[in-house]
Amino acid sequence: MAKKKKFKIWLILLIFTIIILAVIGIFAQMNSAPTTIDISSLKKVERGNIARSVVATGVVEPISNRIEIRSKASGIVKHVHVDVGDRVAPGQVLVELDRDQLQAQLREAEANRLAARADVVAARAEFRRNRILAEEYDVKLARANHSRSIELFEQNLISKSDFDITSGRLEEALNRQRAATAAIGVTEASIAQKEARVSQIQAVVDRISEELNYTSIRSPIYGIVLSREVETGSAVSSILTMGAGATRVMILGDMKDVYVRGQVNEIDIGKVKVGLPARITVETYKEKVFQGKVYKIAPLGVERNNVTSFEVRVSVDNPEGLLLANMSANAEIILEEHLNVLTIPEGAVVFDMNKKTYVEVPDPASETGRRRVDVDVGISTGIRAEILSGLKEGDQVILQ
Repeated sequence: MAKKKKFKIWLILLIFTIIILAVIGIFAQMNSAPTTIDISSLKKVERGNIARSVVATGVVEPISNRIEIRSKASGIVKHVHVDVGDRVAPGQVLVELDRDQLQAQLREAEANRLAARADVVAARAEFRRNRILAEEYDVKLARANHSRSIELFEQNLISKSDFDITSGRLEEALNRQRAATAAIGVTEASIAQKEARVSQIQAVVDRISEELNYTSIRSPIYGIVLSREVETGSAVSSILTMGAGATRVMILGDMKDVYVRGQVNEIDIGKVKVGLPARITVETYKEKVFQGKVYKIAPLGVERNNVTSFEVRVSVDNPEGLLLANMSANAEIILEEHLNVLTIPEGAVVFDMNKKTYVEVPDPASETGRRRVDVDVGISTGIRAEILSGLKEGDQVILQ
């Protein structure tokens, strides 16, 4: 019995000792820093390019030759020859208006022109007749006949009635001459009036002919149809009569040279300068980066929702024509860029109380499993930071 009792005491003491040692171990583990580091928080120092930038968000537009096509003639659309996205050349017919009414007006005007020209011909003939009558040939002949009749009458060779006939013919010739002379001025005025009438009708013919030409609406440039506003049967008003209120037929644009019209917050606009390079991306071509350059900065900001932003235009080369008008685009304007430098995730950079920068690297020999390394940091993007000194390529840093 004594042996059994002694065994139980030793067993109880052993269990109690194990429990105490376990408790001590747990407290020691809780009060000491971990010596192991989560592998997902380890990142390598890499070599690459890093840039400090400002992003302008906006849309793609033609940099030049964005033209709204309006008609010089009024009428109904008869044919539409192009559609949105089609490429056009100068002189190419885009839209044709119905010509029937204008052609009828032209035929009527041409008939009136022929009649007016005939009136001019008649007036000129009348003028020539009056000029002939105004000359002294008939008067001279009548006067000579009358002179001979005087001699014959004095010699009693002709009767009084014959003498009176030659006298009357002379008077008639003189009257015709006086009337013709007076009529010359009238016929000259009539010719001028009828010629003016011809010119007036000719102007109508020219105007209608021009309007007929206007019924074929043509492209003035090489470009692409950006939008089409009319269909067959649509009514079109003339810009010559309606001005800016005339019907917009199409919008054309030259998409070889385009720009991104974006907005930059007033906080960043002071950093943006004309001539800075930019990288442009669009949703349509997610893997493709287009190169561009800032060429215009608006001097006047626009406030929306209590935020002031400034319009920035970034020119983009578009030789393949991939970028289309009104595509949403992001233009990353490069303020500063360093190539082939050491970079780390910015989340690994720590600032001490003196605002000095350092990182932590794995160190199995230390009590905490990590060691502080002072570093000099260059430019940062908010995602990655440039390392100027303190680390080398391939080193590991710990994310904080």
